Amino acid sequence: MKNIVRRTLVAGAFFAALSVPGISAAQTRIKLGTLLPKDTSQYQSLERMSQEWRAKTNGSVTLTIYPGGVMGTEEESIQKMRIGQLQAVTLSASGLADIDPYIGAVEKVPMLFRSMEEAEYIRGKIAPQLESRLEQKGYVVLFWADAGWIQVFSRRPVVHPSDLKGMRLLTTPGDPNEAELIRSLGIVPVERSWGDALVGLQTGAVDTIVTTPFLCLAGQFYRSANHYLALNYVPLAGATIMSKKVWDSLTPEQRQAMREAASKAGKEIQNSSRSENETSIAAMKRLKLQEQDMTPEMEAEWRSYFEAVYPKVRGKLVPEDILDQVQKDLAQYRSTKNSSGGR
Repeated sequence: MKNIVRRTLVAGAFFAALSVPGISAAQTRIKLGTLLPKDTSQYQSLERMSQEWRAKTNGSVTLTIYPGGVMGTEEESIQKMRIGQLQAVTLSASGLADIDPYIGAVEKVPMLFRSMEEAEYIRGKIAPQLESRLEQKGYVVLFWADAGWIQVFSRRPVVHPSDLKGMRLLTTPGDPNEAELIRSLGIVPVERSWGDALVGLQTGAVDTIVTTPFLCLAGQFYRSANHYLALNYVPLAGATIMSKKVWDSLTPEQRQAMREAASKAGKEIQNSSRSENETSIAAMKRLKLQEQDMTPEMEAEWRSYFEAVYPKVRGKLVPEDILDQVQKDLAQYRSTKNSSGGR
């Protein structure tokens, strides 16, 4: 009789636990891949998100982060998500564009944005449309963020667009349209993974890279590419996405708690990344990085240079309708800012 009573009490406690919001009998284990190096502030933000997921779901959702590209390139990480080896991944907008080309609108058009405020406004405006397209393909966006401006670092000085002629620019493999556009500008695309970037610069196989100052410092690219042009080329934007199948298996309470923690992580990553770009430039200048300031006249020259290739971007790197929409929204945003006295 005692054993029967004991079993009844245990069963009662089990079913009572199921009725408490936020607690699930099943444990969901999520593996997330990212190129972010371990122990950076961005990685630490993801770690705090992991801790909040565990705490707010009473341990029923756990997140394991695989940093530094140990799960492969962005393309390889996407493939691992498709076969279930990963359930989540943090990707750049270029990586996300491999899933859906519409996402290229936030990162693949050179000098489209004149400020980070513009870039963030447009990203927020088209995010629902992009998220809907990703959801149709089996992915849920947890948060969007940017890491500041991608800028130009080279082995020899670059001041004017003509200085790029014949230079060997590192490009990621797998995008023939991008390579064709680069060649049309008289630049030589050199397809290499970022893991090979430093050796390429050291040997001279690569002359030039476009990346954020923080990543240039972290990768020690400045040791060879020690000339810096303060050209705001494109924002390094991205998102953390999760398998929709896994997301749909979670309770509403779990999803809400996880979204709140993810949103906080995204804001932290964006704020720390933008700030660290400034400190990275200062640090590299102390290490003999040579900076070329961007004057208004130079900026106008560069903008004219890149705007001339927009017809080649439209429909090839970025679908026509989303690029047209973004340019229209940008014009309206600038008009509103000007009429209200904004810059």
